[in-house]
Amino acid sequence: MYEHCPVKGHEFLRKLKTLAQNRSVTLAYDPGHGKGSHGRVYLGTAFTALKDPKQEIGASLLHKMYRDLGIRETDL
Repeated sequence: MYEHCPVKGHEFLRKLKTLAQNRSVTLAYDPGHGKGSHGRVYLGTAFTALKDPKQEIGASLLHKMYRDLGIRETDL
């Protein structure tokens, strides 16, 4: 299975913001687009769901989010 250092949603968004600035693409987080504490993250034209930003993101979910956004773990 996947191994990674624990990352919280807010930290993931912060890293994505830096990546978006480096690539000159837009980054947006819409906390109202989802059920409960879920929101949607847009990186350019790609998007993915983000669980509660205060919680840690599991390894398999994190890798799914990378695929959805078209990035690699090394990009962050």
